[in-house]
Amino acid sequence: MRSALRLARWLTFSIAACFLPATLPGAQAPATPWQVGVASRDITPEGSLWMAGYASRTAPSDRVDQKIRAKALALDDTRGGRVVIVTLDLIGVPAALRAHVERESAQRFGLKPHELLLNASHTHSAPLITLDRFELEHTFKRAATPEQIAVATRYEAGLRQALVDLVGESLQARAPGRLEFAQARAGFAMNRRRPEAKGQFSNNPNPGGPVDHDVPVLKVTGADGKVRALLFGYACHNTTLGESHISGDYAGHAQDFLQASYPGATALFLTGCGGDQNPYPRRKMVPDQKPEDLVRQHGRALANAVSTALNAPLRPVQGPLRGAYGHAMLDYQPLSKTELEAYLRPPHTPAVNARARDLLQKQARGKRSAPLACPVQVLRFGSDLTLVAIAGEVVVDYSLRLKRELKGPADVWVAGYSNDVFGYLASRRVLDEGGYEGGGANIRILNHPGPFTTDVEEKVIGKVHELLGQVRK
Repeated sequence: MRSALRLARWLTFSIAACFLPATLPGAQAPATPWQVGVASRDITPEGSLWMAGYASRTAPSDRVDQKIRAKALALDDTRGGRVVIVTLDLIGVPAALRAHVERESAQRFGLKPHELLLNASHTHSAPLITLDRFELEHTFKRAATPEQIAVATRYEAGLRQALVDLVGESLQARAPGRLEFAQARAGFAMNRRRPEAKGQFSNNPNPGGPVDHDVPVLKVTGADGKVRALLFGYACHNTTLGESHISGDYAGHAQDFLQASYPGATALFLTGCGGDQNPYPRRKMVPDQKPEDLVRQHGRALANAVSTALNAPLRPVQGPLRGAYGHAMLDYQPLSKTELEAYLRPPHTPAVNARARDLLQKQARGKRSAPLACPVQVLRFGSDLTLVAIAGEVVVDYSLRLKRELKGPADVWVAGYSNDVFGYLASRRVLDEGGYEGGGANIRILNHPGPFTTDVEEKVIGKVHELLGQVRK
């Protein structure tokens, strides 16, 4: 009788066990055995350089308030999927810089285009790195001397080599690690497109405008349990400061604060879709506070948001890691003959006059300007995280829309300012409204032949969905 009872209990337990989940509720699934490498380089210029970001500057940098850096995070799922994410305390990523690092990384390390992501913090307190004399002379309304061009050339050449070496260092440093994702929020970003009379939009605080206050965080832990890296993002211009001092702005301070709070960890900032967002307050808005006080406050607020995310429920990020890279071909709305002829007169410079004449001649022959190839990149971390990286100064509408459309089992992270920062990438709404981000900034010196056509948003979003389809196969 006792034997029969024991047999019945054993059968009951065995049958029930067949229907239990593989992982009990609340328990964490085994993490993918990631191989993770981190590297960092100081890219602070030696001496004085012309700075990027503000056309009103009339002199090169006069001092260094904060060192600027390039950092790389190599992620390898040990099953053939890998990526190196490079973050830069710079105004942007010129297409030529991306092309050089991509080419050299392919030759030296076997990286494919989708296995490399370059993102700039868009700090307006960093060196100008374009070697295009047109930009040097006209974006900043000054005549660059041969000596100044030579200094910029040397800096950019050194930067190119440093970034390729940095990619190699991060790959060489790979060791077992664990990835986890969480997010919090920071509130100092505000929409800067304020509606004014007669349908105009000024560059001023607009509390009612759209924002993206999410602070996504990827936590990288080593086999010893210590934090090795913190990759985090935010959708906002790095324009707290206005002086001619070298600095990473609020993003640079946030990285420094985090590295102080988590000794041994490398903090990397991935800029979101902040093309129409500013940090407020900024510059000299507060009578009894200096810009240096405000930039540290914003940096501390963002660092605190990261720490908050690390104290929220963390989601293990597993593989496989799959990526795809492509281009959305963006057409231009041609400027009218009258609009182009306005660029033939003062105060426009001879180089702008020549650009206008060239466009007028093409228009007379019925020839349209070639479309812009806008880089788009998608990284898929199993069913846990999808990272979308879009080129240009992307306005916030893109991240808000993609988070809605891609909502599902995987968390969604959208970055702008990636792989090529060619100017502003407006949404359909912003194009219709016009103003600085709606096309004015892109054509102010004819560095673009006109504003983008109204289907620009659909082309970019469509490319994201196309690439996502590739990585889901």
